[in-house]
Amino acid sequence: MSLPVSLDSVTPHPTDHTGASEDLAALEAIRQRVLWLSTSMIHHANRVRPNPTGLKVGGHQASCASMVSIMTTLWFEHLQPGDRVSVKPHASPVLHSINYLLGELDEKYLTTLREFGGLQSYPSRSKDPDTVDYSTGSVGIGATAPIWGAMARRYVDTHLGDTGRGRQYSLVGDAELDEGAVWEAILDPGITDLGEVVWIVDLNRQSLDRVVPHIAARRLEKMFDAAGWQVVTVKFGTLLEELFARPGGDALRTRILDMPNPEYQRLLRCTPAEVRDRLPGDGPGSTQIAELIATLDDATLTAAVRNLGGHDLRALSEAYRQIDDTRPTVIIAYTIKGYGLPTEGHPQNHSALLTVDEYTQLASALGMDPQHPWGRFAADTSAGQLCQSTADRLRRDATPALPNLTIPTDIGRTPKGTATTQAALGRVLLDLTREAPEAAGRVVTVSPDVSSTTNLGGWVNKVGVWSAAERHNWFADDAETIMHWNERPTGQHMELGIAETNLVGLIGELGATWSRWGQPLLPIGVLYDPFVERALEPWSYGIYAGGQSILVGTPSGVTLAAEGGAHQSIKTPSIGLEQPGCISYEPAFAIDVEWTLLASLARLGRPDGTSAYLRLSTRPVDQTLAAVPTDPAARERRRRQVVAGGYPIRRRDDAQATIVAMGAMITEALAAADRLEASGAPADVLCITSPGLLFEAWQARQGRASGQSWILDQLFPADRATPMVTVLDGHPHTLAFLAGINRVRSTCLGVSKFGQVGGLDDVYRYHGIDTDSIVAAALDLLP
Repeated sequence: MSLPVSLDSVTPHPTDHTGASEDLAALEAIRQRVLWLSTSMIHHANRVRPNPTGLKVGGHQASCASMVSIMTTLWFEHLQPGDRVSVKPHASPVLHSINYLLGELDEKYLTTLREFGGLQSYPSRSKDPDTVDYSTGSVGIGATAPIWGAMARRYVDTHLGDTGRGRQYSLVGDAELDEGAVWEAILDPGITDLGEVVWIVDLNRQSLDRVVPHIAARRLEKMFDAAGWQVVTVKFGTLLEELFARPGGDALRTRILDMPNPEYQRLLRCTPAEVRDRLPGDGPGSTQIAELIATLDDATLTAAVRNLGGHDLRALSEAYRQIDDTRPTVIIAYTIKGYGLPTEGHPQNHSALLTVDEYTQLASALGMDPQHPWGRFAADTSAGQLCQSTADRLRRDATPALPNLTIPTDIGRTPKGTATTQAALGRVLLDLTREAPEAAGRVVTVSPDVSSTTNLGGWVNKVGVWSAAERHNWFADDAETIMHWNERPTGQHMELGIAETNLVGLIGELGATWSRWGQPLLPIGVLYDPFVERALEPWSYGIYAGGQSILVGTPSGVTLAAEGGAHQSIKTPSIGLEQPGCISYEPAFAIDVEWTLLASLARLGRPDGTSAYLRLSTRPVDQTLAAVPTDPAARERRRRQVVAGGYPIRRRDDAQATIVAMGAMITEALAAADRLEASGAPADVLCITSPGLLFEAWQARQGRASGQSWILDQLFPADRATPMVTVLDGHPHTLAFLAGINRVRSTCLGVSKFGQVGGLDDVYRYHGIDTDSIVAAALDLLP
């Protein structure tokens, strides 16, 4: 997907920095206070607050310290109210410290880090009491979120109105660049046009357990550059740059640049005398280096070794000014993990905590009182005035009230003939454009290069493909081209490369526009069901962060017989059952798809909203088997049952067994019921659309959850309790709990081993979910 540059999106980014020495002094005072506050929050959580269980609380003082200068300069000099920032997970105390100094966080929260109901371990939009733009915590996901946030913002601008302007910053730890999902996002072709995206990499060259020996920073620069990004590297601070200009400076620069990471880190743990001995090395420039550093006193020498660009306020400010807003930018800032702390540069300082004595020494060095650690700046000080002016500058307007969207519950058609639930998806979307055009106008579909094979072709032809500027369709006059790829700003389909993590990241941010700008979108991501597991973590994290979306997995199950075991999903029904903040459906008929999809759309884009997962099939099913009632009241009753989790599709007063089926397996279930009846053992047949909703209803009946349980009375009345056979095209445990509702004997059929290539009958027989297997299981349960 290509996103042409929009000139409105790349207007020059203003800054309030004047460069005056008094401003720099105020900024330095704030930097030190942020270091102190973030360190103190973690110290209090671990050393002061009572901990009766003795369980480790944790925190990352060193990871915070390496980000303090980067974040102080960004917030107090450069950020604008329209900007959004994703903060690396372990730097959450730095974010809270800045918000506290800006008056956005009450002092009472500073003692609650990692406490129940208090400040979260990692930044959370939904759970922290102060301003958090992006939830982070799972490595790599928070880094890429602003990319999708930028795309979502542009989409809202082209469809629903102006959201203002602003950059999308990601503050990234260098270890996060090990995540493959990060590079999937960076390399997507459309990303090169998102000039508002800025990444700042905290290059401290340490991982959890060690100093990374070969960080290959130059290779990272080349990789970002090859992807079309502007690359700004901030290696050295003002002091070192000044030393490089002196006699012997060139040799010193070369020595530092050529020095292995572990050797450099070791210098940070040395006394001044040891630095004088180690720093020159034994190379050709060692004499010049020794002569240069001999002119420095111990304090200057110690400061020079630590004077990397990621801690130099002037160097950082200059780097921020170089952002050109015409393409994505990455600022690679060299830093020291634990900068300014006694644990500075230690190979194992990642989770290390200052001792009480070290904390007291830090307080003395920073002029703070360890007994009263939460002081703000006085209003009449230059630092206090800078905090106030920054708070005024960054103040945002309130989010507009949400519009009232009307989404129909039933379009009114009754499908005939033979159809698949996958094909029904596209038909419902097209019907929605006619029946509810205002709601349909907020639907945006996203797929990873599988639009045609997931039956979205008709929808894409109807609504077009989204692009920030209109593009010429060179195949518009080709009569043999069935799918029309018309790219324009009014398009409602967005297509990414084959990277499922990108897809779910994008629908998560499209699903968060209601809370950011008061403009709800109804995002639907469509991908092959076997790949849902690949996308699960970032999608789940997007739900946690407040992104409400619909994920459609299709085709699904071993019903995809000819594709073989590698493309036959087994565990995805369990995902739908277990995923928090999500309602899952596996419809059996086209009408079930309509009703569940419309119900899922109606739950999006609101404070109490939820995401949805629809598992669809390519198995053709006779639609007359649904036996949709013709009476309007009876039809509505069926619809409510479908949306609530299931419905009885066949009842017999003399039933001796109950067959419970989900999805396309309803065909085999009904065929088995016919054979059982012919054998003198009639059976009820229940069609389950959402095991997750039924489990919640069961929990509610037992008083373990809120909600209603009426659907259980209609599906499993106690006076109709009979032995039960459950069957689905997925793992059998998904429906196993249903036998516990009335405590009946049961057999659970499903797929619990890798599949095989073959015809549908052969594959069903191999897994024991064919009609014969259902009949045999039912007979085995009877007396």
